[in-house]
Amino acid sequence: MGMRKTKNPSTQTRVLEETHRPAAIRRRLAEQRRHSYLGDAVLGGIDGCVTTFAVVAGAVGGGFTSLVVVVLGFANLLADGFSMAVSNYQGTKSQRELVEEARREEERHIAHIPEGEREEIRQIFAGKGFEGDMLASIVDQITQDRRLWVDTMLTEELGLQLDGPHPLRAGLATFGAFLFVGFFPLFPFLLPGLTLETTFLLSSVGAATAFFGVGVGKGLVLGRSALKAGLETLITGGAAAALAYVVGAWLRHMFGAG
Repeated sequence: MGMRKTKNPSTQTRVLEETHRPAAIRRRLAEQRRHSYLGDAVLGGIDGCVTTFAVVAGAVGGGFTSLVVVVLGFANLLADGFSMAVSNYQGTKSQRELVEEARREEERHIAHIPEGEREEIRQIFAGKGFEGDMLASIVDQITQDRRLWVDTMLTEELGLQLDGPHPLRAGLATFGAFLFVGFFPLFPFLLPGLTLETTFLLSSVGAATAFFGVGVGKGLVLGRSALKAGLETLITGGAAAALAYVVGAWLRHMFGAG
């Protein structure tokens, strides 16, 4: 009683056997080589919602009209979203350029000091526990294929990732998620016939929903508890918005008092 039910051991064994058949292993390895842009989208969405709602909260706290809130909000949404996307694009592009430069360097080493590079391969796999004829065979197989030789040096010696994300796709994923999620706090201000208080309340609800949803997505990407990640993002985003509102209200009081 009170104990969590678990899968039948025989069922777990069958599942493991199915996922470790040759065809399943080939599919899994092929999928791992394809980069997922979900992480770029999640980070863009979190930043989009946090910064946009912070602008909204600060403007409302400062006593600005709905029109000013919309102008400031959309200006931030487009400018900050584009800036973040460009930063992600440049960072991803720089990582690719680093790999290509390292590849050219390894190509030069192999061309000028092949025996030294063969010795590096030998020591790398000797460090993994291979020895004797098996080690010699591995070194021969790898060094017979120039691209495999270089790829092995890049991954094993330099620890580089060969199949990194495409810079443009990474930037677009960030920008798209930033715009989509960041639009949630702004949408109520486009609705006619509402008071500023009602609009801000709807904006807060929309932002909270977006914060929690994006946090859940972050948790799934990182393999963490989706509920915990959602609540953490909600609290973080809410704190940023509350701070912006307080600052806006304080400045309004200061300048209004003057």
